[in-house]
Amino acid sequence: MKFRPTPDQLSYTFGGREPVLTVAPGTAVELYTEDCFGGRVQSVDDLPSVVCEFPYLNPVTGPIHVEGAEPGDTLAVHFVSITPARDWAVSSTFPHFGALTGTHTTATLHPPLDEVVWRYDVDVQAGTVTYHARRGDYSVALPLDPMHGTAGVAPAAFESRMTIVPDVHGGNMDTPELRAGVTAYFGVNVPGALFALGDGHCRQGDGEVCGTGVEAAMNTVVILDLVKGVATPTPRFETDEALMSAGSARPLEDAYRMSQHDLVTWSAELTGLDVLDAYQLISQAGEAPVGNVCDPNYTMLAKVAKKYLGTATAYEGIHARLRSLRS
Repeated sequence: MKFRPTPDQLSYTFGGREPVLTVAPGTAVELYTEDCFGGRVQSVDDLPSVVCEFPYLNPVTGPIHVEGAEPGDTLAVHFVSITPARDWAVSSTFPHFGALTGTHTTATLHPPLDEVVWRYDVDVQAGTVTYHARRGDYSVALPLDPMHGTAGVAPAAFESRMTIVPDVHGGNMDTPELRAGVTAYFGVNVPGALFALGDGHCRQGDGEVCGTGVEAAMNTVVILDLVKGVATPTPRFETDEALMSAGSARPLEDAYRMSQHDLVTWSAELTGLDVLDAYQLISQAGEAPVGNVCDPNYTMLAKVAKKYLGTATAYEGIHARLRSLRS
Protein backbone atom coordinates (compact mmCIF):
# COMPACT_ATOMS: atom_id res chain seq x y z
CA MET A 1 0.00 0.00 0.00
CA LYS A 2 1.28 3.48 -0.89
CA PHE A 3 0.19 6.87 0.39
CA ARG A 4 1.43 10.25 -0.81
CA PRO A 5 -0.34 13.13 0.93
CA THR A 6 -1.55 16.21 -0.86
CA PRO A 7 -0.45 19.46 0.79
CA ASP A 8 -3.81 19.84 2.52
CA GLN A 9 -3.49 16.33 3.97
CA LEU A 10 -0.26 17.09 5.82
CA SER A 11 -0.68 17.37 9.57
CA TYR A 12 1.06 19.68 12.03
CA THR A 13 -0.21 18.07 15.22
CA PHE A 14 -0.39 14.70 16.91
CA GLY A 15 -4.02 14.34 17.92
CA GLY A 16 -6.97 16.45 16.81
CA ARG A 17 -6.97 15.11 13.24
CA GLU A 18 -9.09 12.54 11.43
CA PRO A 19 -7.14 9.63 9.91
CA VAL A 20 -6.11 9.82 6.27
CA LEU A 21 -5.73 6.06 6.03
CA THR A 22 -6.96 2.93 7.83
CA VAL A 23 -4.92 -0.29 7.81
CA ALA A 24 -5.09 -3.73 9.37
CA PRO A 25 -2.31 -4.81 11.77
CA GLY A 26 0.65 -6.26 9.88
CA THR A 27 0.20 -3.96 6.87
CA ALA A 28 3.25 -2.59 5.08
CA VAL A 29 2.79 1.01 3.92
CA GLU A 30 5.04 3.16 1.74
CA LEU A 31 4.73 6.77 2.87
CA TYR A 32 6.00 9.97 1.30
CA THR A 33 7.01 12.52 3.91
CA GLU A 34 7.94 16.16 3.30
CA ASP A 35 10.90 17.84 4.94
CA CYS A 36 10.48 20.04 8.00
CA PHE A 37 10.14 23.12 5.78
CA GLY A 38 7.37 21.60 3.68
CA GLY A 39 9.67 21.67 0.63
CA ARG A 40 9.72 25.46 0.60
CA VAL A 41 13.44 25.88 1.31
CA GLN A 42 15.08 24.78 -1.94
CA SER A 43 18.14 27.01 -2.26
CA VAL A 44 20.52 28.91 -0.01
CA ASP A 45 18.54 32.05 -0.80
CA ASP A 46 15.29 30.65 0.61
CA LEU A 47 15.34 31.83 4.22
CA PRO A 48 12.85 29.84 6.32
CA SER A 49 11.63 33.03 8.02
CA VAL A 50 10.61 34.35 4.60
CA VAL A 51 9.32 31.31 2.70
CA CYS A 52 7.77 29.38 5.63
CA GLU A 53 4.78 30.28 7.77
CA PHE A 54 4.68 29.53 11.49
CA PRO A 55 3.17 27.26 12.84
CA TYR A 56 3.11 25.31 9.55
CA LEU A 57 6.48 23.68 10.10
CA ASN A 58 7.53 20.06 10.58
CA PRO A 59 4.62 18.45 8.69
CA VAL A 60 3.87 14.77 9.20
CA THR A 61 2.14 12.22 7.00
CA GLY A 62 -0.90 10.76 8.71
CA PRO A 63 -2.50 10.03 10.97
CA ILE A 64 -3.01 6.35 10.16
CA HIS A 65 -5.72 4.42 11.98
CA VAL A 66 -4.64 0.86 12.85
CA GLU A 67 -7.63 -1.43 13.18
CA GLY A 68 -8.09 -2.95 16.63
CA ALA A 69 -5.66 -0.64 18.43
CA GLU A 70 -7.01 0.34 21.84
CA PRO A 71 -5.61 2.21 24.85
CA GLY A 72 -3.41 -0.18 26.79
CA ASP A 73 -2.00 -1.78 23.61
CA THR A 74 1.36 -1.07 22.01
CA LEU A 75 1.82 -0.03 18.38
CA ALA A 76 4.89 -1.64 16.81
CA VAL A 77 6.30 0.25 13.83
CA HIS A 78 9.04 -1.54 11.90
CA PHE A 79 11.07 0.71 9.60
CA VAL A 80 11.82 -1.37 6.52
CA SER A 81 13.50 1.37 4.47
CA ILE A 82 14.04 5.14 4.50
CA THR A 83 15.10 6.59 1.14
CA PRO A 84 15.66 10.26 0.22
CA ALA A 85 13.08 11.38 -2.34
CA ARG A 86 15.23 14.14 -3.87
CA ASP A 87 18.89 14.61 -4.81
CA TRP A 88 19.22 17.59 -2.49
CA ALA A 89 18.56 18.43 1.13
CA VAL A 90 18.88 21.53 3.29
CA SER A 91 19.82 22.67 6.76
CA SER A 92 19.70 26.03 8.50
CA THR A 93 20.63 28.13 11.47
CA PHE A 94 18.06 30.39 13.09
CA PRO A 95 18.36 33.61 15.11
CA HIS A 96 16.60 32.20 18.21
CA PHE A 97 16.55 28.42 17.79
CA GLY A 98 19.26 25.85 18.47
CA ALA A 99 21.54 24.84 21.31
CA LEU A 100 24.11 27.62 20.91
CA THR A 101 21.98 30.74 20.69
CA GLY A 102 19.79 32.77 23.01
CA THR A 103 16.11 31.76 22.96
CA HIS A 104 12.91 33.04 24.54
CA THR A 105 13.57 30.75 27.53
CA THR A 106 17.31 31.45 27.67
CA ALA A 107 17.32 35.17 27.08
CA THR A 108 20.66 36.90 26.54
CA LEU A 109 21.83 40.33 25.38
CA HIS A 110 24.11 38.77 22.77
CA PRO A 111 23.20 39.36 19.12
CA PRO A 112 21.16 36.50 17.61
CA LEU A 113 22.76 34.08 15.17
CA ASP A 114 22.51 34.77 11.47
CA GLU A 115 19.85 32.90 9.53
CA VAL A 116 21.85 30.87 7.00
CA VAL A 117 20.82 27.97 4.75
CA TRP A 118 23.08 25.16 3.57
CA ARG A 119 22.15 22.96 0.58
CA TYR A 120 23.51 19.41 0.49
CA ASP A 121 23.96 17.14 -2.53
CA VAL A 122 22.38 13.73 -1.96
CA ASP A 123 23.67 10.67 -3.83
CA VAL A 124 21.70 7.59 -2.83
CA GLN A 125 23.71 5.27 -5.07
CA ALA A 126 27.03 6.43 -3.63
CA GLY A 127 25.60 6.56 -0.11
CA THR A 128 26.78 10.11 0.49
CA VAL A 129 25.44 13.53 1.41
CA THR A 130 27.87 16.36 0.63
CA TYR A 131 28.34 19.41 2.83
CA HIS A 132 29.41 22.74 1.32
CA ALA A 133 30.61 25.61 3.53
CA ARG A 134 28.77 28.88 2.95
CA ARG A 135 31.66 31.15 3.95
CA GLY A 136 34.52 29.31 2.32
CA ASP A 137 35.25 26.74 -0.38
CA TYR A 138 35.39 23.65 1.85
CA SER A 139 33.22 20.62 1.11
CA VAL A 140 33.16 17.05 2.36
CA ALA A 141 31.10 13.95 1.59
CA LEU A 142 29.43 12.51 4.70
CA PRO A 143 27.90 9.02 4.95
CA LEU A 144 24.20 8.92 4.09
CA ASP A 145 22.36 7.68 7.20
CA PRO A 146 18.63 8.33 6.68
CA MET A 147 16.40 8.65 9.75
CA HIS A 148 13.12 10.17 10.86
CA GLY A 149 13.13 12.92 13.45
CA THR A 150 9.38 12.79 14.11
CA ALA A 151 7.20 9.74 14.70
CA GLY A 152 4.44 8.95 17.14
CA VAL A 153 0.79 8.45 17.99
CA ALA A 154 -2.05 10.65 19.23
CA PRO A 155 -1.61 11.73 22.87
CA ALA A 156 -4.05 10.77 25.60
CA ALA A 157 -6.85 12.84 27.20
CA PHE A 158 -7.99 14.61 24.01
CA GLU A 159 -4.66 16.43 23.73
CA SER A 160 -3.37 17.86 20.47
CA ARG A 161 0.38 18.49 20.42
CA MET A 162 2.43 20.38 17.84
CA THR A 163 4.62 18.06 15.82
CA ILE A 164 7.73 19.88 17.00
CA VAL A 165 7.13 18.74 20.61
CA PRO A 166 8.47 15.35 21.78
CA ASP A 167 6.81 13.62 24.74
CA VAL A 168 5.57 10.19 25.80
CA HIS A 169 3.50 9.92 22.62
CA GLY A 170 6.66 10.26 20.49
CA GLY A 171 6.80 13.43 18.41
CA ASN A 172 9.94 15.32 17.40
CA MET A 173 12.53 13.21 19.24
CA ASP A 174 15.23 13.78 16.59
CA THR A 175 17.28 10.71 17.43
CA PRO A 176 19.54 9.22 14.73
CA GLU A 177 18.64 5.82 16.21
CA LEU A 178 15.28 5.94 14.35
CA ARG A 179 16.66 4.48 11.13
CA ALA A 180 15.85 1.52 8.86
CA GLY A 181 15.94 -1.83 10.65
CA VAL A 182 14.49 -0.42 13.86
CA THR A 183 11.17 -1.37 15.42
CA ALA A 184 9.66 1.52 17.39
CA TYR A 185 7.09 0.93 20.12
CA PHE A 186 4.48 3.50 21.11
CA GLY A 187 1.83 3.18 23.79
CA VAL A 188 -1.67 3.46 22.29
CA ASN A 189 -3.72 6.29 23.83
CA VAL A 190 -6.77 6.46 21.56
CA PRO A 191 -8.68 3.97 19.39
CA GLY A 192 -6.71 3.33 16.21
CA ALA A 193 -3.46 4.71 17.70
CA LEU A 194 -3.35 7.38 14.93
CA PHE A 195 0.29 7.03 13.88
CA ALA A 196 2.05 9.81 11.95
CA LEU A 197 5.56 10.20 10.53
CA GLY A 198 7.75 12.98 9.14
CA ASP A 199 10.89 15.10 9.48
CA GLY A 200 13.24 12.94 7.44
CA HIS A 201 16.97 13.60 7.77
CA CYS A 202 19.68 12.33 5.41
CA ARG A 203 21.80 12.31 8.53
CA GLN A 204 22.06 14.15 11.83
CA GLY A 205 24.65 14.47 14.56
CA ASP A 206 23.70 13.57 18.13
CA GLY A 207 21.78 16.44 19.72
CA GLU A 208 20.80 18.18 16.47
CA VAL A 209 22.84 21.02 17.94
CA CYS A 210 21.99 23.76 15.38
CA GLY A 211 18.28 22.84 15.45
CA THR A 212 18.11 21.10 12.06
CA GLY A 213 19.47 17.92 10.54
CA VAL A 214 20.09 17.45 6.83
CA GLU A 215 16.38 17.92 6.13
CA ALA A 216 14.89 15.88 3.29
CA ALA A 217 11.71 14.46 1.84
CA MET A 218 11.61 10.68 2.21
CA ASN A 219 9.99 7.59 0.75
CA THR A 220 9.66 5.31 3.75
CA VAL A 221 8.28 1.80 4.12
CA VAL A 222 6.93 0.82 7.54
CA ILE A 223 5.05 -2.21 8.82
CA LEU A 224 2.40 -1.32 11.42
CA ASP A 225 1.46 -4.01 13.92
CA LEU A 226 -0.01 -4.41 17.40
CA VAL A 227 0.96 -5.97 20.70
CA LYS A 228 -2.39 -6.42 22.42
CA GLY A 229 -2.79 -5.84 26.14
CA VAL A 230 0.77 -4.63 26.68
CA ALA A 231 1.29 -0.99 27.63
CA THR A 232 4.38 1.09 26.77
CA PRO A 233 4.98 4.12 29.02
CA THR A 234 7.41 5.99 26.74
CA PRO A 235 8.72 5.37 23.20
CA ARG A 236 11.04 2.39 22.91
CA PHE A 237 13.18 1.11 20.05
CA GLU A 238 14.57 -2.29 19.22
CA THR A 239 17.23 -3.34 16.73
CA ASP A 240 18.77 -6.74 16.11
CA GLU A 241 21.45 -5.84 18.65
CA ALA A 242 19.97 -3.43 21.21
CA LEU A 243 17.01 -2.15 23.22
CA MET A 244 16.42 1.57 23.80
CA SER A 245 14.10 3.78 25.85
CA ALA A 246 13.38 7.44 25.08
CA GLY A 247 12.71 10.21 27.57
CA SER A 248 11.58 13.72 26.59
CA ALA A 249 11.43 16.59 29.07
CA ARG A 250 13.10 19.78 30.24
CA PRO A 251 15.65 20.14 31.73
CA LEU A 252 17.89 17.67 29.90
CA GLU A 253 18.72 15.74 33.07
CA ASP A 254 15.03 14.93 33.53
CA ALA A 255 14.91 13.50 30.00
CA TYR A 256 18.01 11.49 30.89
CA ARG A 257 16.43 10.19 34.08
CA MET A 258 13.20 9.25 32.30
CA SER A 259 15.01 7.21 29.66
CA GLN A 260 17.28 5.51 32.19
CA HIS A 261 14.38 4.74 34.54
CA ASP A 262 12.41 3.10 31.75
CA LEU A 263 15.34 1.03 30.52
CA VAL A 264 16.20 -0.13 34.04
CA THR A 265 12.63 -1.16 34.88
CA TRP A 266 12.08 -2.67 31.42
CA SER A 267 15.30 -4.70 31.75
CA ALA A 268 14.24 -5.90 35.20
CA GLU A 269 10.87 -6.99 33.79
CA LEU A 270 12.44 -8.83 30.84
CA THR A 271 15.16 -10.62 32.80
CA GLY A 272 13.46 -11.17 36.16
CA LEU A 273 16.24 -9.25 37.88
CA ASP A 274 15.65 -7.23 41.01
CA VAL A 275 15.34 -3.55 40.10
CA LEU A 276 18.58 -2.65 41.87
CA ASP A 277 20.40 -5.49 40.10
CA ALA A 278 19.06 -4.18 36.78
CA TYR A 279 20.09 -0.65 37.82
CA GLN A 280 23.63 -1.86 38.41
CA LEU A 281 23.74 -3.73 35.09
CA ILE A 282 22.50 -0.78 33.04
CA SER A 283 24.86 1.55 34.93
CA GLN A 284 27.82 -0.46 33.66
CA ALA A 285 26.62 -1.74 30.28
CA GLY A 286 24.33 1.06 29.07
CA GLU A 287 24.80 3.91 26.61
CA ALA A 288 23.06 7.29 26.45
CA PRO A 289 22.62 8.60 22.88
CA VAL A 290 21.39 12.19 22.74
CA GLY A 291 18.28 13.08 20.75
CA ASN A 292 17.39 16.75 20.33
CA VAL A 293 18.59 19.51 22.67
CA CYS A 294 16.67 22.32 20.94
CA ASP A 295 12.93 21.64 20.99
CA PRO A 296 10.25 22.54 23.57
CA ASN A 297 11.27 19.26 25.26
CA TYR A 298 14.70 17.67 25.02
CA THR A 299 15.17 13.96 24.24
CA MET A 300 17.60 11.40 25.63
CA LEU A 301 17.85 7.69 24.92
CA ALA A 302 19.06 4.89 27.16
CA LYS A 303 20.48 1.93 25.24
CA VAL A 304 21.74 -1.53 26.12
CA ALA A 305 23.03 -4.39 23.97
CA LYS A 306 20.73 -7.42 24.02
CA LYS A 307 23.68 -9.73 24.60
CA TYR A 308 23.85 -8.46 28.18
CA LEU A 309 20.23 -9.43 28.88
CA GLY A 310 20.55 -13.16 28.41
CA THR A 311 17.62 -14.80 26.66
CA ALA A 312 15.19 -11.95 27.35
CA THR A 313 12.72 -11.26 24.51
CA ALA A 314 10.85 -7.96 24.20
CA TYR A 315 7.21 -7.73 23.10
CA GLU A 316 6.81 -11.43 22.37
CA GLY A 317 9.55 -11.31 19.73
CA ILE A 318 7.63 -9.04 17.38
CA HIS A 319 10.80 -7.28 16.15
CA ALA A 320 12.28 -10.53 14.82
CA ARG A 321 8.95 -11.47 13.23
CA LEU A 322 8.56 -8.10 11.46
CA ARG A 323 12.23 -8.12 10.50
CA SER A 324 11.68 -11.47 8.74
CA LEU A 325 8.88 -9.94 6.63
CA ARG A 326 11.20 -7.43 4.95
CA SER A 327 11.56 -8.01 1.24
